[in-house]
Amino acid sequence: MNKITAAITAVGGYVPDFVLSNKILETMVDTNDEWITSRTGIKERRILKEAGKGTSYLAIKAAEDLIKRGNVNPAEIDMVLLATTTPDMPVAATAVYVATQIGAVNAFAYDLQAACSSFLYGMSTAAAYIETGRYKKVLVIGADKMSSIIDYTDRATCIIFGDGAGAALFEPNEEGLGFQDEFLRSDGIGREYLKIDAGGSLLPPSKETVENRQHYVFQDGKTVFKYAVTGMADVSEKIMQRNDLSKDDVDWLIAHQANKRIIDATAHRMELDDAKVLVNIEKYGNTTSGTLPLLLSDFEHKFKKGDNLIFAAFGGGFTWGAVYLKWAYDAK
Repeated sequence: MNKITAAITAVGGYVPDFVLSNKILETMVDTNDEWITSRTGIKERRILKEAGKGTSYLAIKAAEDLIKRGNVNPAEIDMVLLATTTPDMPVAATAVYVATQIGAVNAFAYDLQAACSSFLYGMSTAAAYIETGRYKKVLVIGADKMSSIIDYTDRATCIIFGDGAGAALFEPNEEGLGFQDEFLRSDGIGREYLKIDAGGSLLPPSKETVENRQHYVFQDGKTVFKYAVTGMADVSEKIMQRNDLSKDDVDWLIAHQANKRIIDATAHRMELDDAKVLVNIEKYGNTTSGTLPLLLSDFEHKFKKGDNLIFAAFGGGFTWGAVYLKWAYDAK
């Protein structure tokens, strides 16, 4: 019997309709289109404006898109894993609600939080479940409503983030396709550089934390950038070396869409041609857990069975890593 690997067999994605462009941001904070574009590569981002709709709405829409595109029966899904930094609410796992809403009535579900590396870590978890033979269909969704935790008077963060979601279905494969290797890292040194101060057990919500605007994302941009450039490039090069992959062997780089300069630095270390580097940051900004699956959704038509994909991400905490995956199907 051939070794079981975990292959992606369907993808989906969703972004809200409202476009927050750099031109609109110019009316909100002291910034301009040229400054934002030259430093981040972002032109616009999508924002979920409707009241009463949270991350679950984005996740459900992405999952429904996957179900439709992949002709998937949701009742056959064994597990739903929601990678997110912005769950609908504390305690009640958002993944459970999402699974119920999409008709995954036979699945168990839970949330996974590793900041911008959440979907990458979710891929690792899904692959482990599939490779044991215990489960046949694991749905991994990356979704974040970042606008819910962004201070739109803070020009250091409000220019970067957007709302969106993507999804990937993992199933067993015996052709040697799918998940090949991973190199995942973390370091608590990053705890103070990218965070939300209040709202957790360390500093529960209070009148003072709200007045002090401590429930919004804080980022030490220069420090995070330095660590991200080094971290993403290092793990991407490492996974290539460990699997004896040359630049010609890699078909696509699926990099976390945090900053165009970080993506470029990673591709440069890997010695990849620009044509192999997939980018949609100019349209969506940084959707945190949503960036990697949104790339899969947007560029699915480019992938061919057997293509070598390198995934790379870096997130708060710090968390980072790379995954090597062989694509398992030709898109219709």
